[in-house]
Amino acid sequence: MKIIVFGPQGSGKGTQAELIARRYGWPYVSTGDIFRFHLKNKTNLGKEANEYMKNGSLVPDELTNEIVSERINHPDCVAGFVLDGYPRNKAQLEFLDKVSNIDLAIIINLGDEQAIRRLSGRLACKCGLSYHSDFNPPKKKGICDKCSDRLFRREDDNPEAIRKRLEIYHQETKPLLDIYQNKKKLFQVDGSKSIEEIFRQIENVINIRLKTQITDV
Repeated sequence: MKIIVFGPQGSGKGTQAELIARRYGWPYVSTGDIFRFHLKNKTNLGKEANEYMKNGSLVPDELTNEIVSERINHPDCVAGFVLDGYPRNKAQLEFLDKVSNIDLAIIINLGDEQAIRRLSGRLACKCGLSYHSDFNPPKKKGICDKCSDRLFRREDDNPEAIRKRLEIYHQETKPLLDIYQNKKKLFQVDGSKSIEEIFRQIENVINIRLKTQITDV
């Protein structure tokens, strides 16, 4: 089954996408991971993308499309995959429709104020661990449990920056959701629930869709 997971920043869409991939054995396909792979391995695609990224520019749709298409055409994606972070706009969706047939689009809904609270409470450490002031606080305030270094808040996790990102998300994503809704492929989840509760809802709809596919064969 070929699935897309949508959701605003702070909704936990990456977590849910990875849980789906692990549960069903489908590849987890994240545009962020793909870009990092190409950059690390200095591929031609990675070098081209880096030219835009080092200048702070968005990678053009054409290049993003090429990178995603190359990944989902690998043999391990034949039976299905879980897309996270793509498509981000209508142009990318139209391209995806040409190279693959998406079975299910999942949107994890979360109010802007809840998203801001979640993201603005995030704390990071240089060692790579992350915390949250409300949901996953360190044992000692402001200090990493692992390396005892001082925790910090990323610059883009301040409320003003988060609001701007959410505005862009709403502008770009709503048209995509409408398209999948019209195709009867959209499933909505309440992102304010626990990780376990959200995944149970997603698992139920996937299992129903899988049974339907078997019946239609």
